Amino acid sequence: MARATASEDGTSPRFSRRRILACGLGATATVLGAGAVAEELVAHGVLPGQQLLLQFEGACSVPGPTPVFSTLGPADSGQFYSRARHRTVGYTIAYPPHHQRGSLLPLVVMLHGYGGNHTDALAGMSPAQAVALDVGGRPLPPLALVTVDGGGGYWHAHRGDDPMAMVVDELIPLCQARRLGRKAQGIGVMGISMGGYGALLMAEKHPTLFAAVAAISPAVWTTYGQASGANADAYASAADFAANDVVTQAGALTHTPVRVASGLSDPFHPGVVALVKELPSSAVVDISEGCHTGPFFRAQEPPSLAFLASHLTA
Repeated sequence: MARATASEDGTSPRFSRRRILACGLGATATVLGAGAVAEELVAHGVLPGQQLLLQFEGACSVPGPTPVFSTLGPADSGQFYSRARHRTVGYTIAYPPHHQRGSLLPLVVMLHGYGGNHTDALAGMSPAQAVALDVGGRPLPPLALVTVDGGGGYWHAHRGDDPMAMVVDELIPLCQARRLGRKAQGIGVMGISMGGYGALLMAEKHPTLFAAVAAISPAVWTTYGQASGANADAYASAADFAANDVVTQAGALTHTPVRVASGLSDPFHPGVVALVKELPSSAVVDISEGCHTGPFFRAQEPPSLAFLASHLTA
């Protein structure tokens, strides 16, 4: 059982699984959205529109230190035609400070949220800034980070569009050809909201490929009815939902280091509570005050990246 200790960057408490289960389901979904995530939640009925007023009342503010970055390393953006997605997709690869193209480095695959793309997968920072972060007063261990366009299909296969296969069979080999994320160094996967769900799903489906997973505010529903009522495009059918249910398939993460963070006032929090029940006892679970908004996402990015870095080999 994860102990209740300070999180990796000292900004929020880490709760035990027992503490989470005691308070999680009772949390009210007092959330407002920001940017594309908010548009999804309100437009699809996850959030009542009047709850947007909560942001103006400060209900979703999350205190945290101002990010500190080392001198940024290089970043490359480009495109490739994805056979799995049947379209051209954009990507960005960022290198850590004091490393250049061709450096042998571990890799983090960062999955964007609903309505996002490779340019805005992270909250409040660029990929180059993410790998140049100081966490707890120390530089993040050297690693590369890649973002890519995954569409709005929750990072699993739909008719004519398979973003998971694109990541596994096309994006990662592209990075490995550049000496990133090779077997000896390892690959981590991370995401926010829809991307957090996608990161968990990819780690469950490919446990030998991903060395560790970190999910921030993952968009987890517990039933197909909930999912289809909120976003009819997320799953094609009840069978599709069952095949891609990160809660019922969490046992696949038994040998994978896992970190999950969720705000108590996140509308997806009940789904996260259900997920936590099924995660291995070694999982790091950080439940703290916050909503499904940028302040919570930004506060959780440094400890999530530090967690992944600790399980990859520079």
